[in-house]
Amino acid sequence: MQIIKNTVVTLDYKVQDTEGNLIDAGSEPLVYIHGGYDGIFPTIEEALHGKDVGAMLNVKLEPNEAFGEYDAELVNIESRNLFPDSIEVGMQFERAADDGDEDMLFTITEIEGDKVVVDGNHPLAGMALMFACTVADVRMATQEELTHGHVHGAGGHQH
Repeated sequence: MQIIKNTVVTLDYKVQDTEGNLIDAGSEPLVYIHGGYDGIFPTIEEALHGKDVGAMLNVKLEPNEAFGEYDAELVNIESRNLFPDSIEVGMQFERAADDGDEDMLFTITEIEGDKVVVDGNHPLAGMALMFACTVADVRMATQEELTHGHVHGAGGHQH
């Protein structure tokens, strides 16, 4: 079966940076509904369209096609007294958006004296990525999966 709109696609994959450093070994298959359901980056989805089980693909994703460009304005220095005593570098927290936009996830990147550096960029922002995959399975999505916009069952969302 070919990958077409409203098929559930299972990929064995790995992600590396452009120097060949492993970013994600793909220990679990990636399973998504094909056809604009936002389960995978659009550049990869476009490259997979029409492929059959067993097809192998290598796609280079520029930062704007993956996790975005690095935005220095998303790095802030905050007062230490705004945080609980137990914070550590690497911890993440959600900050509510002031303008009704989606809440943002921030990572604590540095704690120095009475200052805390927080970064709202995705850890892979600004990086070009190499996505290599093999199509492991393709099937038609169920009506329930299409209604919910995500895969159910093995490898997908469980209710």
